Amino acid sequence: MGRIIGICNQKGGTGKTTTAINISSYLALGNKKTLLIDIDPQGNATSGIGFNSKEKNSIYDVIADNASLKDSVYPTQWPNLSIIPANISLTGGEIELVNIENRELRLKEKVEQLKEDFSYIIIDAPPSLGLLTVNVFSASDSLIIPIQCEYYALEGVSNLLHTIDLIRERLNSHLEVEGFLLTMADFRTKLTLQVIEEVRKFFKDKTFNTIIPRNIKLAEAPSFGKPIHCYDPLCVGAKAYLNLTEEIIKEKIEINYLVQEACSPLESATSDKSMPQG
Repeated sequence: MGRIIGICNQKGGTGKTTTAINISSYLALGNKKTLLIDIDPQGNATSGIGFNSKEKNSIYDVIADNASLKDSVYPTQWPNLSIIPANISLTGGEIELVNIENRELRLKEKVEQLKEDFSYIIIDAPPSLGLLTVNVFSASDSLIIPIQCEYYALEGVSNLLHTIDLIRERLNSHLEVEGFLLTMADFRTKLTLQVIEEVRKFFKDKTFNTIIPRNIKLAEAPSFGKPIHCYDPLCVGAKAYLNLTEEIIKEKIEINYLVQEACSPLESATSDKSMPQG
């Protein structure tokens, strides 16, 4: 039975999509059959994993019943990693959901069909607390909440936690917070150290031990359509996401850095080889 993990924060710029891409990548490298679902209308997880979604079914088509779920799951360039992509059509999806019966459970009803096919399903939620995000909460077993190590880091988190409590009461009693993830840490600044102390004091053992540093390679990788391991596997950002993934699954992921098969794109009609995506 697959485990469904939503990556969410209603604030933008917290490293949410970067986290979804790289957790998915390291799970796949660890021989865990993994599905990445992009339900953010911006589609950054889709392009960031190197997937060309043009003329492909998207998560919008699944939710709107325009396409079957299994016909909307595509292999990516990377072994063990599949995706249900997002594209601009999802922008109107939230409005259309308003008039659908059981609109808060639409994604859950669909994704439940895939739990037997994957070890992990990672969902990249939109940066909002609208119906699409509520659907992610309803469908997930647990949530990872990235928090940027900057001023006002905890701004809005109380609203997020209140929404999660409501979802537990009404839609998904088993929903747990997997953990709060500190991202974009610049350890040279006093502010970063203060934010780390504040978050750990507030959330205690729900804060991941792993902290994601501010790292230029992490920022560059999506423009090449690559997870960080396949862009620069030895950079500090790659090591941090490997450590995070091991912390989540509570086991070591053995990676042979001398063997590059995992970073050699599979021949696939889904990939656009003419130019980097971003």
